[in-house]
Amino acid sequence: MKKLLNTLYINRQETYIHKERETIVIKFKGERLGQFPAINMANILCFGNVSVSPFLMGYCAEQGIGLTFYTEYGRFLARMQGKTAGNVLLRRKQFRWADDESASTAVSRLIVAAKIANSRSVLLRDIRNHGENGVLRAASDRLAVSCRRAKHAGSVDEARGIEGEAAATYFSVFNELIRGPGFVFGGRVRRPPTDPVNAMLSFAYSLITQECVSALSGVGLDPYVGYLHKDRPGRSSLALDLLEEFRAAWADRLVLTLINRRQLQLTDFVTEASGAVRMSDDARKRFLVAYQERKQVEVMHPYLEEQVPIGLLPHCQALLLARHIRGDTEFYPPYVQR
Repeated sequence: MKKLLNTLYINRQETYIHKERETIVIKFKGERLGQFPAINMANILCFGNVSVSPFLMGYCAEQGIGLTFYTEYGRFLARMQGKTAGNVLLRRKQFRWADDESASTAVSRLIVAAKIANSRSVLLRDIRNHGENGVLRAASDRLAVSCRRAKHAGSVDEARGIEGEAAATYFSVFNELIRGPGFVFGGRVRRPPTDPVNAMLSFAYSLITQECVSALSGVGLDPYVGYLHKDRPGRSSLALDLLEEFRAAWADRLVLTLINRRQLQLTDFVTEASGAVRMSDDARKRFLVAYQERKQVEVMHPYLEEQVPIGLLPHCQALLLARHIRGDTEFYPPYVQR
C-alpha cells in the first residue's frame, strides 16, 4: 500500500520557499520559518502571494511532488506537473471509453450511486446520533430510491439527471445537520459562495479535487478526460468524477464537524463588497489543520478490506479505476462509506 506522505500548506503572504540540498526551506522576509525533508513530502499548496524558486519547481516535477497554487481566498489557480506517468496504452483506452456511451455509462452510474449512498449515510448518521428526525428520514428514503435508480441508469445523461435530483434532495435538508450558532444553509451556491457554509464546502471540494488530480496522474490516467463530467477546456473532468465519491463522506462531514464543534465561528468569515464570503486567514489555517488531521484517520475500505487513511482514498480509487480500464476487473468498485 502506498504510504501517506505529508502536505505542506503555505498560507502566509510574501513567503518564499526554495530547495536546500534535500530539504524544502520556508522564508518570510529573509527569516527562516521552517525546513522539511523533501522525501516525506507529497504536495505543496500555496495560497496567495507565495514565491517558489525555479529549482524547487524543477525538483518537485522530477520527484512527483504536487505543487498547487490558489488565490489567497482558496480558489484554485494552477497546478504544476512533471513528466506524465504510466502507460500510454492505458490512457488511449481511457480516451476510447470516454467516447463510448456504454463504457462511460457503466462507470458513471456506479460513481453516482456511490455518491448518493454516501450522502444518505450522512443523514442516517445524524439520525443515529441525535434521534429520529422526520425531515431527514424522508430525505434518506428518497435518496435510497435514487440510489437504486442510479445503479440501472441507461445513459450518462440519465445518471446525471438522477445525481442532480439526489443532490437537490440532500442539500434541501442539509441545514438540519447544522447546530453551530448562527450558521444557516439555504442551498448550494458555488461561484462565488455567499455564506460561510458554502465557503467551507467549496474550499473542501477544491482541496480534494487536487488530491484526485494527483492520484489519477500518479497511476497514469489523464485527470482531464472523464465519464460523468463532460469535457471542458481546463476542467479536470475525471478528477471531478472521482470527487463525487468523497463529497459527503469526506468534505461535508469535515465541514459539519467544524461547525457543530464550534471550531469555526461566524466571526471567522469576511464578506466582500461583491457579496462573496471567504474565511479569514486564521480560520483558513484552522481549517487546513483539521483537514490534514482528517486525512490521517483510518477507515475500512469496503473493497480492499483493509484499514486505509482517508488521505489515501483518492489513490486507492484511482488505482481501482485504472485496473478496471485495463480489464483486470469486471466492474469499477466505487468508494462507499460503511
